[in-house]
Amino acid sequence: MRHNTLSTLKSLVATAMIALFTLSAAAQDTGSAYSRLGYGLLRNNATSMQRQMGSVGYAMRSGRQINVLNPASYAAIDSMTFLFDMGIDFSSTSMAEGSVKENRLGGGLDYITMQFPLGKYMGGSVGLVPFSSVGYSFGKELEGGSTMRQGNGGLNQLYLGVSGRPFNGFTIGANISYLFGSITHDVQTTPTGNTTALFEQVIEVRDYDLTFGAQYGIALGRDNLTLGLTYSPSKAFLGHSWVTKYDMTNDVNTNTNTIQADTVVERVSMRHHFSRPETWGAGIAYNWHQRLNVEADFTYQPWGKAKYFEMENFSGTRLADRWSANFGAEYTHARRGNYLSVMSWRLGGFYSRDYVMVGDNHIRDYGLTAGFGLPAPNGKTMINIGFEWRHRQAYPQALLTENHFTVTLGINFNEMWFFQRRIN
Repeated sequence: MRHNTLSTLKSLVATAMIALFTLSAAAQDTGSAYSRLGYGLLRNNATSMQRQMGSVGYAMRSGRQINVLNPASYAAIDSMTFLFDMGIDFSSTSMAEGSVKENRLGGGLDYITMQFPLGKYMGGSVGLVPFSSVGYSFGKELEGGSTMRQGNGGLNQLYLGVSGRPFNGFTIGANISYLFGSITHDVQTTPTGNTTALFEQVIEVRDYDLTFGAQYGIALGRDNLTLGLTYSPSKAFLGHSWVTKYDMTNDVNTNTNTIQADTVVERVSMRHHFSRPETWGAGIAYNWHQRLNVEADFTYQPWGKAKYFEMENFSGTRLADRWSANFGAEYTHARRGNYLSVMSWRLGGFYSRDYVMVGDNHIRDYGLTAGFGLPAPNGKTMINIGFEWRHRQAYPQALLTENHFTVTLGINFNEMWFFQRRIN
């Protein structure tokens, strides 16, 4: 009797397609006022399991978990294994500026990824992961009226990666991604009376991206030391950005707005006006007795050299070099035994200086993470449940303070796709 993988394959592909369309169509509501700057809040391609460890991964090499952070890791997959990982999150955000406080809820589908063998010494991966996310809304009263700012959207990456092992201990890999999505920023001014002016900026990206990676593992008796390095070259974004002005009248009886006229006041090609810098990532991981994994990563992006064009009625974003330090640990007592023994326990943390500035103020972002992996009965599938606390604030002048608490859920399917069982 053959092991029936065809029906499972069809189910996972159908799930992936639904998830892909959901993620690509949904606005990324971050609940952060800082996401109105630049391209929004940058994401780092970490899965739920990695987020529980402080979003480390440059030196992570596992045949049981997908690691998009370093494409060189794909070659670690077993030649008869297929992995499918899907993550969602739920977040609560509290914001405070002086005596003004606000709470928001958000969440939704985060990513979908797959990994598969391409031979004894090669592996591949495909998936959809977020590049950046935008979601904010705030307003204030002015003399003679009011103003409102809001934004939504984000950029996503549909990637295909491959990795190979040219000699023992050393792997190299690359991801090629299709970068797509739209970001919308609105500035609405309502003077006292019945007229409203709305300026809307749209940033629409249709582009490609590249990431290269390498890993080298050193055996130290029963332990292992792994070094990882990644690089993404700088490039100009491809796409268009434009600003449209809408003149509207207000009906105070029905509380509705009617558009009287709309005019595109400015339109530019992104190629010569918007860009991103190169990205360098380096990490070191140590595995003790196949029980304890610890890793530390560092990321650097010279955003100060990138371009972000200032358009009509929208203030330009001042960019700064971004760096991030991440660390994490995972402990699994045994591969076999009672349930508590085979569970994985994880801790982590991170500290970063963001790529955008508010006036002369930088933005720092730091937090702590924790979580655990629950093996599914009768299989290698892992359910990853994590918790993340994140604090974001401008400095040296303390402006808006944000505290985010996020619950992450990742389901990592581990299937023996190419294994056939027979009963004689």
